[in-house]
Amino acid sequence: MRLFIFGYGFSGQALARKARLQGWQVTATYRTDDTAHLRDGVQPVSLADAEGLIDQLDQADAILITAPPGPTACPGLAVITPSLIRRKLGPRWIGYLSTTGVYGDRNGGWVFETSPVAPRSPEAQRRVVAEGDWQDVGKRFGLTVTLHRLPGIYGPGRSTLDRVRDHSARRWDLPGQVFSRIHVDDLADGLLASIVRPRPGGIYNFCDDEPAANSRVVAEACRLLGQPVPPAETLDLEALTPRARRFWTENKRVSNARAKAELGWRPTYPTYREGLAAILAAEIK
Repeated sequence: MRLFIFGYGFSGQALARKARLQGWQVTATYRTDDTAHLRDGVQPVSLADAEGLIDQLDQADAILITAPPGPTACPGLAVITPSLIRRKLGPRWIGYLSTTGVYGDRNGGWVFETSPVAPRSPEAQRRVVAEGDWQDVGKRFGLTVTLHRLPGIYGPGRSTLDRVRDHSARRWDLPGQVFSRIHVDDLADGLLASIVRPRPGGIYNFCDDEPAANSRVVAEACRLLGQPVPPAETLDLEALTPRARRFWTENKRVSNARAKAELGWRPTYPTYREGLAAILAAEIK
């Protein structure tokens, strides 16, 4: 199997590590001359190398798009579509990483893949447009295109443990507000499960089993590190940037039931407690 990743960030790296362990060949794009982050057997290809991109895309069995959309469209469309036009037999799977922000605010209620989208931010609105563009690509070329809606992603080097250590973690007093989240390794496992069980037009929420308040996650990280729990503070919404204000005023619980039922996927870290504990244990090793 050959995997092509457009946008080799935190999520793409996690998928690449797991795919490589299964014997896959992985290619990933980069924008600058610095390819130090492309290691462990991942083949880099520059976005400026049109011929190299086409060659790698023509060979790909699976394509993952992780890069966020710009003001007009997903940047991966212009890069990937020419290869799809050329190929007689397309890739078996194309996955697009979107966001649960497309659901907007639900006042703490549950959202499912069948819930109507109601994006509140320009970023989420762009994701809705990009989702539609990739669904159109699937229909146009008769390909299996899947959408994966993600909440906050955490993992080694990018978790509340790090914020507690650098004293930037805050416990905001926001009664009733919860967020869903996903450990980056659980996300990678979900994507692999989707590749194994491809469904044209599939839409999946990848998240853990327990939406929780940010204050609870901070308190657990402090407990694991043996640090005092910071006092709860009142969040001044008016002092925030518009983007931060939108984030802190959205409140919803995201269901992962479809991913479990259709893909046979189960999060290794069903809550933030197991996820944070595993990150800390790996650091100690």
